[in-house]
Amino acid sequence: MVMLDISAFTGLSPEEAGRRLQQEGYNELPSGEKRGILGIITGVVREPMFLLLVAAGLIYFIIGDVQEGLILLSFVLVIIGITVYQERKTENALEALRNLSSPRALVIRGGSRSRIAGREVVRGDLMLVSEGDRIAADAVLLAGNNLMVDESLLTGESVPVRKFPGPMEGERRPGGDDFPWLFSGTLVVQGQGVAEVTAIGTNTEMGRIGRALQRLEREETKLHGETARIVRSIALIGLLLFATVVIVYGITRGDWLNGLLAGITLAMAILPEEFPVVLTVFLALGAWRLSKVNVLTRHVPAIETLGAATVLCVDKTGTLTLNRMTVARLEAQGQIFACDIRKDQSLPEPFHELLEFAILSCKKDPFDPMEQALLQKGCDDLDGTEHLHRDWELVQEYPLSRELLAMSNVWRSRTGEEYVIAAKGAPEAIADLCHLSPADAQAVGVEVEKLAAEGLRVIAVAKSSFGKKDLPDGQHEFSFTHLGLIGFADPVRPDAADAIGECYSAGIRVVMITGDYPATARYIGREIGLRSVEEVITGPQMESMDNRAVTGAVGKADIFARVVPEQKLVIVEALKQNGEVVAMTGDGVNDAPALKSANIGIAMGERGTDVAREASSLVLLDDNFASIVAAVRMGRRIYDNLKKAMAYIISVHVPIAGISLAPVLLGWPLILLPVHVVFLELIIDPACSVVFEAERAEADVMQRSPRDPGEHLLDKQTTLLALAQGLGVLAVVLAVYLSAVSRGLDTAETRTLTFVTIVIANLALICTNRSWTESIVSSLRKPNLAFWWVMGGTLFFLAVVLAFPFFQEIFQFAPVGPREILGALCAGVLSVTWFEIYKALKRRAIQP
Repeated sequence: MVMLDISAFTGLSPEEAGRRLQQEGYNELPSGEKRGILGIITGVVREPMFLLLVAAGLIYFIIGDVQEGLILLSFVLVIIGITVYQERKTENALEALRNLSSPRALVIRGGSRSRIAGREVVRGDLMLVSEGDRIAADAVLLAGNNLMVDESLLTGESVPVRKFPGPMEGERRPGGDDFPWLFSGTLVVQGQGVAEVTAIGTNTEMGRIGRALQRLEREETKLHGETARIVRSIALIGLLLFATVVIVYGITRGDWLNGLLAGITLAMAILPEEFPVVLTVFLALGAWRLSKVNVLTRHVPAIETLGAATVLCVDKTGTLTLNRMTVARLEAQGQIFACDIRKDQSLPEPFHELLEFAILSCKKDPFDPMEQALLQKGCDDLDGTEHLHRDWELVQEYPLSRELLAMSNVWRSRTGEEYVIAAKGAPEAIADLCHLSPADAQAVGVEVEKLAAEGLRVIAVAKSSFGKKDLPDGQHEFSFTHLGLIGFADPVRPDAADAIGECYSAGIRVVMITGDYPATARYIGREIGLRSVEEVITGPQMESMDNRAVTGAVGKADIFARVVPEQKLVIVEALKQNGEVVAMTGDGVNDAPALKSANIGIAMGERGTDVAREASSLVLLDDNFASIVAAVRMGRRIYDNLKKAMAYIISVHVPIAGISLAPVLLGWPLILLPVHVVFLELIIDPACSVVFEAERAEADVMQRSPRDPGEHLLDKQTTLLALAQGLGVLAVVLAVYLSAVSRGLDTAETRTLTFVTIVIANLALICTNRSWTESIVSSLRKPNLAFWWVMGGTLFFLAVVLAFPFFQEIFQFAPVGPREILGALCAGVLSVTWFEIYKALKRRAIQP
């Protein structure tokens, strides 16, 4: 092996390096601030919805009802606890994904080699880089030997690029062969070199992308803002009714203290504490459910937005593909063999020699992904044959150079006297080594173009032998024989096509954005089943477009190739301008700005970078593209169930508020007291936050088009249906009340029957709202353990309150006969009968 001479390099003195470290700081990117528990709690209690709960609890303390105040404030503590737990759990999981230490760097200081932490590298340091090293800072190559670098982290291209020392001219951008620029975070896959550090920390190419992230603000999801508006509106109505009740009661009855109590009871009945509970619990439990299928939620509200996604922007390398080179085509003796990793194939004999010498041209333990692919192919297809030579001795390597893009290995067998030479490289370089005639070279070129059109990276392989003891200085002095061509591909993930098909069935458009060549992108697009693969927009084409042209282009093309990081961001922004709800997947640093700008950023957990994960809303821990479909399904399920829960909250509060307000306005005795409302809240809260959250998705959840982004959670139809349900229950409850009064029952007995009716009607509302398409009978067949716990617990405690005098006194009830109780039970069930009829008629109308 040709070793690199570093004797001429001395580097910085240790003292100078120390001074620069103090002046310029460490070579690291600033990480986002991690919120502590106090910060999370502060953010929670700032919400108006929580402040209203605290205010209501304080009023109870002022009037001396400590128990009621504690019950209300306990809601606040539960919500804060859930939020803190979820935020901390998510941050801790992300922390586990981060690299535990910065990469090490080998530098020359004062003429001596020194291994230091990557964060301690300073500008002007001389770094020694070799196979397997992660480059610690941006640098310029001063001397190198066959240096190849994987820059897919920054460019998205899985094929390594060649690096050569040369003039420091032109723009310093990653990608492209024969440049001297090295970039922080990229990986050396072959060769070695000496480079001078030119930029550290935020001044590197990776740091530049980090600064772009800091300029982007994450948008708040529509659901969160809409919920806040609903809460404020209901709270305002509650305050107005509270004042009305206090004033009317005090003026008409002259009892201001009981008027204040009646007003507080009404305010409790209307106060929307369930709305923040539902939003927090639904999204927190949704994040927990997603974690069970290896989807980590960094920003919980994004789960809801994902259910409305209309466009999914996908990075090709590592997302749709495996980011792993494999041998895809072999061409020898005029024959072509297509390799398929999904099939058990045997390699035909004409290709054995081609693969044999391709392996001999590799290192025994390579970092280069193409050499790794060749060795893997050889182990699979040539194991046990005479074509593998593990006992041969490598005598010399001839590295590729700017003048000749080919490399050769000289081997000595254990028995033969001749040297065996294996060469591989660019097809035109191998043709030159083999001294092919113009006609033969042209024929090889035609075959290369065919393979390249399929998105393959093509090399040629040649063999030679040499009997002299003294090896020549260059490869041209060997007499090579052309053996054939090998095409490499980055294979598509096995489940990518099915996952994209499911996206299409769910009405989601898929757009592939890549830094690779158009031919490769088009070929991958066909493999995964993209709908439109003929029209490909390239990065250079986008540079010549104005904003209007870009906005039009993103509405038509599904493939964007040769795109640089800034253009990925432009594409996402243009899609958003077109009214799309954009989800963006990616794993590299180059994806981070687009990930943060997208409505939902989805980063890969295994291959993804810290920068990408920090910028994303969701992280696929197993890098399984199909998990996105599960996330979409979960988002739609959560939104559906959230809508049902919100409708239930409105419908159940109508009779409670109505039966609290009517006696004040009509001069009746008070029916509901604070203790009754607290009992009802103990049913409402677990029902709307646990029962509806656990409800399974509707059967057609992945067969619908994405919902309109402008659609309100409580749209006109939903609100009217919820109010109709509530008014229906109120009418039945008032009928029971008036019936009891007309039959001469006293206030306590009337209160008992009215309360039983409200409780049973509440349970009936839960049953009928579990599904807005299926009947109650069908819903009861669907498993939901929380539903049965709520039903059973409510009926049990209601029986306890009715049966024991101690509780009757607390609730100001009186014993009533079984017939009266049975009548109240039936009335409660009948209160939702009309909605069941409505659902049946709706089902019949949509059936063919």
